[in-house]
Amino acid sequence: MMRRITASWSRKPSTSKTVQWLLLGAAIATEVASTLALRGSDGFSRPIPSVITVIGYIASFVLLAFVLKTLPVGIVYAIWSAVGIALVAVFGKILFNDPVPPLAMAGMVLIVGGVVLVGISGPPAH
Repeated sequence: MMRRITASWSRKPSTSKTVQWLLLGAAIATEVASTLALRGSDGFSRPIPSVITVIGYIASFVLLAFVLKTLPVGIVYAIWSAVGIALVAVFGKILFNDPVPPLAMAGMVLIVGGVVLVGISGPPAH
């Protein structure tokens, strides 16, 4: 009888769903912070916001990779991008006085609403 040996990196993680959703929240937060730092970097001409941008995007993608080990890519990416869009728009308005026209706000509400519907459809872990 042959025994199957599986590399530890290919095993399914045993983390709970709650931990996965918290990691997704952290991935969203780092992506939003990175995007706002990118806006503040003035085309990578300011060192501190530029470093925050690079490190933050790396952290966001690493966290996203961990989440994608157990949750479906379509749902995770929909949540990550939609929540990121909305938060960047809100904080861009607060921090940089970026314009957010009413039609754009309505579009973001529709995007986030659609993601809520996708999320409550009950994504199974894989």
